Amino acid sequence: MKLFSKMIFALLLLLLLSSCDNGDSRLTVLRPNDVILAFGDSLTLGIGARPELSYPAQLNRLLSRKVVNAGVSGETSAEGAKRLPGLLDQLEPELLIICHGGNDILRKLDQGELRANLRHMYEAAKQRKIDVIMIAVPQLGLGLHDIPLYQELADELKIPLLQGTLAELLADNQYKNDPIHLNGKGYGKLAEAVADLLSENGALR
Repeated sequence: MKLFSKMIFALLLLLLLSSCDNGDSRLTVLRPNDVILAFGDSLTLGIGARPELSYPAQLNRLLSRKVVNAGVSGETSAEGAKRLPGLLDQLEPELLIICHGGNDILRKLDQGELRANLRHMYEAAKQRKIDVIMIAVPQLGLGLHDIPLYQELADELKIPLLQGTLAELLADNQYKNDPIHLNGKGYGKLAEAVADLLSENGALR
């Protein structure tokens, strides 16, 4: 009987530890007045669709919360890493959505530097106690697929990652405006996927 009790205790302890570990990536519940900062390049800005159909604008309507579109067309991750801290101080968001690196990939810039710049963005947010999620950007060309560094970095930093969605949308003509940008319908699908990710990780009730 004592052995059975010890086994039950050990199992409960294991489950508790597992639960604590999974909680590392859980997000703070978003309150109605919280600000979400959508940070990135032209995919965040919404090139290929009207401004009201960008993914931040559509996410704003889906969540009924303020989503600030901080996308800059043509920006590299190095430029973004320098720009972000000032925006965080100005807007004081509860959540940061990083969708960056497309221009680094297109220009064949060093992926080690891209990884470091994405980490700097994460660290800038964490220093200010701001939750972070990230959207994986695909390698463009035949057979679209996510650059592995996004998954590796998300695992290392224990942050939620939206993986595969951009690659799938950009591979389907009905969702894209050109080879590297979505249309309004595509940005809508991206916004829905981001909302689902937030819900799955505890940010929405």
